[in-house]
Amino acid sequence: MNDHAVTLTQAERVRVASNIRPRDAATMMILDRSASKPRILMGKRHPSHKFMPGKYVFPGGRVDPGDRRMTATGALAQICEDRLCARTVRPTASKARALALAAIRETFEETGLLFGSSEYGAPEKPPAGSWSEFAGHGIYPDLSAVSFVARAITPPRRPKRFDTRFFTVDASASAKRIENVVGPDSELIDLVWVDFEEAKLLDLPTITKVIIQEVEARIAGGFAPYLPVPFFWEKNGSFVREEL
Repeated sequence: MNDHAVTLTQAERVRVASNIRPRDAATMMILDRSASKPRILMGKRHPSHKFMPGKYVFPGGRVDPGDRRMTATGALAQICEDRLCARTVRPTASKARALALAAIRETFEETGLLFGSSEYGAPEKPPAGSWSEFAGHGIYPDLSAVSFVARAITPPRRPKRFDTRFFTVDASASAKRIENVVGPDSELIDLVWVDFEEAKLLDLPTITKVIIQEVEARIAGGFAPYLPVPFFWEKNGSFVREEL
């Protein structure tokens, strides 16, 4: 293969990566505000992962079809729903709801924590897979417990791109925890509770560090629902911060 052919192949790869449509994703920052210094739960990704190997992150992942069909108790605050629908193609309340449920489901899958209520018995006819397992513990996911606090789109030219919505939930909203979910062969191989300063010293993706700083400022501002939600994306090669 000559040098010209190699150059064309590299150019093609850049073009294809630039055109990858970001996939909807959700992630959860779990807050423990019971002590003088708020703490957050961080998980270390398995070193074999192609996407952010070995980095400390919040539990999260892509939205699944079942997230639109899972029953839940409570409802998203209207201001959260409105902001989840902002700057979105074909915005619907159903999509906003699915994003929040995806964050709850991914948290369950990766940490064993179930955020919801056991007051109503087990949900009937949950979607197969993780939601069926979640429901099997006699718990409904609780949408009223989560808050939408940030959004970020992976820049172009990356092999994987996500349109990620960041949620927070208080640790006290956990109804149950399943043991032995995290381990050497799991997606997250370690979980640590750290305060904000300790979190910033971990090996973090850049956007995770930015979101930690944003939520720290949000807590300092009283964590009021009306506080703006930052939206990060790239425009003409430059990092952009908007507010939703």
